[in-house]
Amino acid sequence: MAMAEDTKKSSVFQVICPCCQSVLWVDGVLGEVVKTEKRAAQKKGTLEDLLAREKRRQKEFGRKFEATAELERQKKEKAKQAFEKALGRIGEED
Repeated sequence: MAMAEDTKKSSVFQVICPCCQSVLWVDGVLGEVVKTEKRAAQKKGTLEDLLAREKRRQKEFGRKFEATAELERQKKEKAKQAFEKALGRIGEED
């Protein structure tokens, strides 16, 4: 009989809702919800908070874009220098 109880205990699993983060404990053998626990609602920000977050996000995007563009310019310059150096070697051999 203890074996049956152990099987029941191990058949209950936890599921978290991806939308509201509520937790459900489901009995896999019976296919029934054993227990539910709702998560506290997240505090919604004000419009000013939303605008400030969006402004920070845009600044960060601009900074990342500039950094990427600078990195590409540096790569292009290095490639150009390597190409000119290789052409110089070819010219010396003639």
